[in-house]
Amino acid sequence: MQDVSFDVPLGSIVAIVGRSGSGKSTLLHLAAGIDIPTNGKILINGQDLSTLSEKSRTLLRREQVGLIFQFFHLLPHLSVQENVVLPELIAGHKKSNNSHRVHQLLERVGLQDRMHDNIQKLSGGEMQRVAICRALLRRPPLLLADEPTGNLDDTNSRLVMNMMLKMAAEEKSTLIYVTHSNELANLADQVWTLNSGILET
Repeated sequence: MQDVSFDVPLGSIVAIVGRSGSGKSTLLHLAAGIDIPTNGKILINGQDLSTLSEKSRTLLRREQVGLIFQFFHLLPHLSVQENVVLPELIAGHKKSNNSHRVHQLLERVGLQDRMHDNIQKLSGGEMQRVAICRALLRRPPLLLADEPTGNLDDTNSRLVMNMMLKMAAEEKSTLIYVTHSNELANLADQVWTLNSGILET
């Protein structure tokens, strides 16, 4: 990536488009602190990620960032509820401490009656709704979504995208999402294009 520089105000929704291989996923990985830039700085709420150890970046990501992926990354041997609450369990908190929050999120995506089902019983669109709930569980100020509808048909793509945008706004999370769809990109406040690692805002 070359001379990429931008600020995203709290609560904004930004879509990133571009050809495959242009650097869209890399940009999200940098924003999440998964990758570290060879030059420059990445700040989340004023914290420079490049000054942190890998452990500290992981802890910051756990507290400040929600991640949504194209292929869901849900655990097949767990139930819907267990997949949603997983970030809290990883953080060392008891599942019972967040039962109300889990119920609330699943109700908002229309899956409260499926919470005890094994995740493999759900459709692709339903799985992505579970992944959105998991990403929002800890109320992260920053939500990053990498092709969140890339594995869904057109009907489910629009449904899931509208749900993600609505919930991000309700939770007051800043949302940055990557998409190949111009139609879905135009739902954002701003649309940025990556061309060969160069960002056009």
